[in-house]
Amino acid sequence: MNKRIYWIEGDGIGPEIWKAARPVIEAALAAEHTGINLEWTELLAGDKAVRETGSPLPEATLQTLRTAELAMKGPLGTPVGTGIRSLNVALRQGLDLYACIRPVRHFEGLETPVKHPERVNMVIFRENTEDVYAGVEFAAGTPEARKLITFLREELGVNKVDETAAVGIKPMTEAGSKRLVRRALRFALDQKQQSLTLVHKGNIMKFTEGAFRQWGYDVAAQEFGDPHLHGKRTRGLAALWSRTALPTPCFRRRCCAPSSTRYSPPPTSTATISPTPLRRRWAALAWPQA
Repeated sequence: MNKRIYWIEGDGIGPEIWKAARPVIEAALAAEHTGINLEWTELLAGDKAVRETGSPLPEATLQTLRTAELAMKGPLGTPVGTGIRSLNVALRQGLDLYACIRPVRHFEGLETPVKHPERVNMVIFRENTEDVYAGVEFAAGTPEARKLITFLREELGVNKVDETAAVGIKPMTEAGSKRLVRRALRFALDQKQQSLTLVHKGNIMKFTEGAFRQWGYDVAAQEFGDPHLHGKRTRGLAALWSRTALPTPCFRRRCCAPSSTRYSPPPTSTATISPTPLRRRWAALAWPQA
């Protein structure tokens, strides 16, 4: 059986990753005797696309990916502070790739900064299209930034924003938050995980991060079982991080360590939910260690 798989080489270390990954994928399929033969077709994006078409993300690439069953992409470079906005974010938004799913585990023999790396076994679901990834921001000193700051001051009475500030907006919707939590819960049930933790900054950002937490609770209660909650602290084993790019956040920032709340579904379900605020704008889902 033939399967067409599209691939984007990527920039920087992208070509190196691509050359290493393709034979691994093909060898894995052969070892499992799947009978699948991959037909590799290259699509252009990034530096190579600019050289050949003049555009970093040709419309032909997007159109093809919208109908593709399988695609593989190397990392695409984006200048920091100047130039075009992120090609990776453009792909996520253009294709509505709302969940970045990243398994994280330790491989024996690798050096790590943690005492018990063998206990690290996370599955990260990061929100990809809303919040700061919406890319709604205005540079400091621009007419747009000054206009927004003036509106905040004069219309809403917000006087905490300095007139010289750069300004960004983090939109978070009920639909966007719920579909991410729903995806994570279904994964937890399919993989027979014991719990799932929402990590957020809702104690400070009550109407965005706090709403994300509540919408996550609503999905768990209304679509997956028993709505009862009870308090219990957990230790993270597998994680679903939404609103952040860091797969191992506690290595970068220490937790606020508040008491958390745990969602307990009925005996027929295996997922639990536990929200734990962190010291950043993180909203995450994590399965705790047994």
